[in-house]
Amino acid sequence: MSRPHDGCNEYGQPTGYPVDTTPPWPRPERTTLTGRYTTLVPLEPTHAADLHDAFMQAPDGRAYTYLFDERAQSVGELRERFVRMRADEHTLHHAVIDRATSRPVGHAALMRIDAAMGVVEIGHITMSPRLQRTRMATEMLALFMGHVFDTLGYRRFEWKCDALNAPSRRAAERFGFRFEGIFRQAVVYKGRNRDTAWYSIVDHEWPALRAGYAAWLDPANFDQEGCQLRSLTTCRAEAG
Repeated sequence: MSRPHDGCNEYGQPTGYPVDTTPPWPRPERTTLTGRYTTLVPLEPTHAADLHDAFMQAPDGRAYTYLFDERAQSVGELRERFVRMRADEHTLHHAVIDRATSRPVGHAALMRIDAAMGVVEIGHITMSPRLQRTRMATEMLALFMGHVFDTLGYRRFEWKCDALNAPSRRAAERFGFRFEGIFRQAVVYKGRNRDTAWYSIVDHEWPALRAGYAAWLDPANFDQEGCQLRSLTTCRAEAG
């Protein structure tokens, strides 16, 4: 899919290319998305015990520095948090399930859903050590994007983070998001300022990215020790 060309109106002024917005894009619903290595399921309070155990595998709480919440110190605290998150009808939280163990290893959400414009953001990404730097983490993004672009037909998929969060910014670029700029003094959280870095993928970029994700996630791309033979960046470049 290539990007259509912009045009001009009857006054010779440049205008954006036409977009059919009737009917509006369907709003995402709580659903299950299944891949080769992971399954995304609606987040439930019953996931709290396994996720607390997974999150506590980290030696400290540095992974929460740029999140709105700190690491829960008990299963009960995490369960109460999930009850609140489950009740939020505007943010669709999902647990990331390791298909090899059938246990959750993290969670993420589709949020700031704008069905009238075909735009959605991925956020609240919280990875335990069991999810970080794994094929599951990459497949999680591929599953969300496949659902948003292929199933729902959306035009834009967003990633936003604290501009000081270097690991998140590197991850966005690895996953194929394009940097769009920094919104200064956009958010206050944990009593401090956040300048927000914006990234996006748009619909005409997705087919090549989808092929790159598929090539990287192919079991043939990993040796017997599970080490990648080609990087995701290389697979994306080869896919165009």
